[in-house]
Amino acid sequence: MIAHAASNAKACSNDGTIRDAIWRRYAGDDWAAFDQLPPAIRRRLAEHAYDAWSVNTLILWRHYRRLHPTAERAQRALLRYLDFCERLERRAFAEAYARQHGATLPHVAANIPVLRYQASPVPRQRPCPVSDT
Repeated sequence: MIAHAASNAKACSNDGTIRDAIWRRYAGDDWAAFDQLPPAIRRRLAEHAYDAWSVNTLILWRHYRRLHPTAERAQRALLRYLDFCERLERRAFAEAYARQHGATLPHVAANIPVLRYQASPVPRQRPCPVSDT
């Protein structure tokens, strides 16, 4: 029973989206792939509106690294591509939701952006209380 569940990734997934219809997911160890990515890419995957599939992203990272002369340029290009893919997914999910429910996807109707981590603000120094003594 465990071997069957492990071999059927879709059965073990809580992904109720149409992603299988628009993307191909490569097999592999998602955590090991995630650990091989640069910190900025890992952070972006953590912020992705949907599971960005670390194995696929590692394959893309290796491709972009060969394509671009520096790691920084490869990283910027991959971040732009992940943003593009996320926009495509959100549009596809909104269209599928509208077909299925006859209404606008609530996040789209509310004009809510994807939540992202913000850089931590520098803690403000509080002035020391002045005593009269």
